[in-house]
Amino acid sequence: MPCCMALIALSAPRIAILLVVVFSDYIGTAYETNLAPLLGFFFLPTTTLAYAWAIHSRGSVEGFQLVVVVLAVLIDLGILGGSAHGRRERVKES
Repeated sequence: MPCCMALIALSAPRIAILLVVVFSDYIGTAYETNLAPLLGFFFLPTTTLAYAWAIHSRGSVEGFQLVVVVLAVLIDLGILGGSAHGRRERVKES
């Protein structure tokens, strides 16, 4: 089951956040307020999930957990993976 949740989190992080919030208190215990996860849902969903995982796995964001959170930020910003600029360039070429 955790593997399925990881696949959902990478392919559709907002759906994963909704599932985690509805069926557990995983996100609620990782964040002190409700504002950060709410903003994360709209702006940085992969980072929100990665931070919650880091807090639950170690208690802080250090070492490997820090690498995962930084990669999640890069994914959310579009630096890793497909970006809108790259898609526009491919459309112009065809």
